[in-house]
Amino acid sequence: MKFTFGTATLSLALLASTPLMGGISFSQNAAAQKPADTQSAVLIKQDVIRKTLENGLRVIVVKDPLAPVVTAQISYLVGSNQAPAGFPGTAHALEHMMFRGSTGLDKDQLAVLGAQLGGSYNAFTTENVTQYYYTAPAEDLNIMLKIEALRMGGLSLNAADWEKERGAIEQEVSRDLSNPIYKYVSELQKIMFDGTPYEHDALGTRPSFNKTTVALLRKFYETYYAPNNAILVISGDVDPAQAIAQVEKDFGSIPRKDIPKTKPITLKPIKAQTLTYPTDFPTSLVTIAWRMPGEKSKNFAVADILSDVISSQRGALYGLVPQGKALMADFEYVPKGEVGFGVAIAAFPKGQDYKPILNEVKQILQNIHEHGVSPELVEAAKRKEIASLAFSANSITGLASSWSTALAFQGLNDPNEMAAAYQAVTPEQVNELAKQILNPDEAITAILTPENSGKPISNKGYGGAESFASVPDKPVKLPEWAESALKKLNIPKESAAPTDITLSNGIRLIVQPIHVSNTISIFGQVRQNPSLQEGKGKEGIAGITDDMFKYGTKTLDRLAFRKAVDDIAADVSAGSDFSLSVLAPDFDRGVQLLADNELNPAFDQKFFDIVKQQTSQSLVGLYQSPGYHFSRAITKAINPPNDPSLRQPNPQEVMKLSIQDLNDFYKKSFRPDLTTIVVAGNITPEQAKTTIEKYFGQWKAEGQKPDLNMPTRPNSKSSYVHVPDKSAVQNSVALVESIGLDVHHPDHYLLNLGNEVLSGGFAGRFYKDLRVKTGYVYNVNSDFSWSQTRGSYSISFGADPDKVSLARKAALKDLTSMQTASVTDDELQLAKASLLRSIPLQEASIDGIASRYLTYTSLGLPLNTSHLAAEAYYKATAAEIQKAFQTYVRPKDLAQIIKGPATP
Repeated sequence: MKFTFGTATLSLALLASTPLMGGISFSQNAAAQKPADTQSAVLIKQDVIRKTLENGLRVIVVKDPLAPVVTAQISYLVGSNQAPAGFPGTAHALEHMMFRGSTGLDKDQLAVLGAQLGGSYNAFTTENVTQYYYTAPAEDLNIMLKIEALRMGGLSLNAADWEKERGAIEQEVSRDLSNPIYKYVSELQKIMFDGTPYEHDALGTRPSFNKTTVALLRKFYETYYAPNNAILVISGDVDPAQAIAQVEKDFGSIPRKDIPKTKPITLKPIKAQTLTYPTDFPTSLVTIAWRMPGEKSKNFAVADILSDVISSQRGALYGLVPQGKALMADFEYVPKGEVGFGVAIAAFPKGQDYKPILNEVKQILQNIHEHGVSPELVEAAKRKEIASLAFSANSITGLASSWSTALAFQGLNDPNEMAAAYQAVTPEQVNELAKQILNPDEAITAILTPENSGKPISNKGYGGAESFASVPDKPVKLPEWAESALKKLNIPKESAAPTDITLSNGIRLIVQPIHVSNTISIFGQVRQNPSLQEGKGKEGIAGITDDMFKYGTKTLDRLAFRKAVDDIAADVSAGSDFSLSVLAPDFDRGVQLLADNELNPAFDQKFFDIVKQQTSQSLVGLYQSPGYHFSRAITKAINPPNDPSLRQPNPQEVMKLSIQDLNDFYKKSFRPDLTTIVVAGNITPEQAKTTIEKYFGQWKAEGQKPDLNMPTRPNSKSSYVHVPDKSAVQNSVALVESIGLDVHHPDHYLLNLGNEVLSGGFAGRFYKDLRVKTGYVYNVNSDFSWSQTRGSYSISFGADPDKVSLARKAALKDLTSMQTASVTDDELQLAKASLLRSIPLQEASIDGIASRYLTYTSLGLPLNTSHLAAEAYYKATAAEIQKAFQTYVRPKDLAQIIKGPATP
């Protein structure tokens, strides 16, 4: 569940499920995309082979020919709940150390392999499971399996590595302690699960990490990391029998161990109480939380359906939004093994009294507690949950995650058991559970109140870039089994071209038949640029227009429209970006509903007034928030004064907008000749064209098509801004500048390739110098951003105040070295391998395929741009990369923007 207000995004599910990773965040429930077969719980047919090795390792291989890609996920059935008393972060610390090398593969070799494979390589820790995952080209499955087998068989675990990694973990702790939602969820867990391992999240604490030793980590590893305590799931375009044989070869000799039994937990009674927290959010929040069943509970499916019903857009809680009583309202269910909790949440304007909205939420939940829920909404929720499992095949990673979730997290045999559980849920069971858990005497209420940001402090610059000598790293010799498989670079085979046609009204229709599930997805985009399209004094009308689509159509009001969507277990979203996910048999009805929403929005005066008021109120809070000032400072740093990108709505002026302004903007900006529609799934191009023309063919454009490209801009100059943030422990840092290059210039490929040398995952210079060698940061990223007329460059990291200057100097040293010396042959080979091997991964999900096509069309690029990029990367030389960085990158012009505590 994500709540977005301008630049601020909250994610309770992400934080509360506490997945802790070496780089990015991940939720173990992410596999469950919405929609599958709505009539039967057991019609999800997949090509699956299972085997349990003699040493107890459970292996599941699921064939999915969506793309020449494979995902391997190994889940160890151990997490923070098994940590020694006083050391709640032990499992998390060991997860980090799993990337520090093992017998037969040291940390440098592992980092190089991770980069050279070009995939997504990471891990996360929860209370009961620690998972390591890799997604890469299918031809490299044997390399992925060998890595995991070596790590299972014998981890290095030396004191020097732990001292370095401890610094990175402490930066991760600081990052999370800077997040108000994290603080809230941590306190909530302590109250709900007091006296059990669940009272601590899986992150750990600085004091516990300071006491943690390599000997403690080794004991934990030797106790729980064993084949009979692990589940390996492989999905993708592989031969299942061959995959099983490779697993037996790599893992078969690892001995099993006697795993300690998990002690049962006893939950204490909960007494109602109210918590208060200051935040850096732009809006105020009220939440009410209850203890709920865990994902291994027999009532998990019932609890999940209850959560879906409460959060339904047809329900009373969400109804607070169209009534103008809340800016956002939702219910989030967070299952955690044997236990879980649910949170009702509502957002309201900063500065308003929380009591009215809190009473509204209490009354709604009390009514459900006493009188139950609508049987119709229960059936709708069941259809959607079952449908979601069918859509998992539309992502190779999602498919693997659905199996890992079922087996490792839920204790089931396969995802179909979960589908069967949903199918068996009755309204009576849902109402009984609601009666049991939504007890006001056990509710934990919280009020989260925004604090104003201090005034940003700025000056012309922070001194520019220092001069550094480049010290190239020594070449890393890979083991023979990896060297022979990865030493040769290849341009990936060009994927089959989609059908690409332009309809008579100007819509560009791209159809990609994909027969991996009986589902069809539509992804659409009306190209817009509010900075150029909103009239003077009309700023904000574009966002309001997009918000208005959720209030129904001229033929179906809001509730009737949502019911029609629920009846076919579909997902429909309209606006400047629009989408449809639907089962193939209901494609015609789904497109009809999507077109009705997109082409015939109701635009009712009553809802317009509500949305206008909500927008204005949200802006008032947003403009006082640290996140806004941070983002705004970045935008100002790279753009000249009076640039169109600096336009923004004024809360008072927003209130003057009229329904005529809304209709005028819609008529002018929503044009078929600016629209691209991608259809992907179990359909033929002919069928797609016929259906799209049937429902979108009457859409006509009026007047001259506008030019939506931003004007070119001059090079930005060095500047410094510090945005105070009282709620943060750690600083967020951005080093940014404009680049005098656009996406159509071939040199942008050279800069992308050089950036891979700098920021290419675990083997990148930034990661090695700012985290591995020094522990200054937990994560660091850099990126070039391109449009049709502009470019920009950014380096971002989070660090404690006393480490900001050190981290910045190290980053600038690495950046400057790209100009003063050629990248080494090994670095160039590694960067090329990473980018070339990552290209097939863009096709590893239907969402990814469609997103790529929409990006290319919006940038005016050919649909085979991935292949053109591969050819450019393959041919690039070290001298060309150095020259590109000398020509376009200006270290002395980088602006520095910091959000958080003051730095020394």
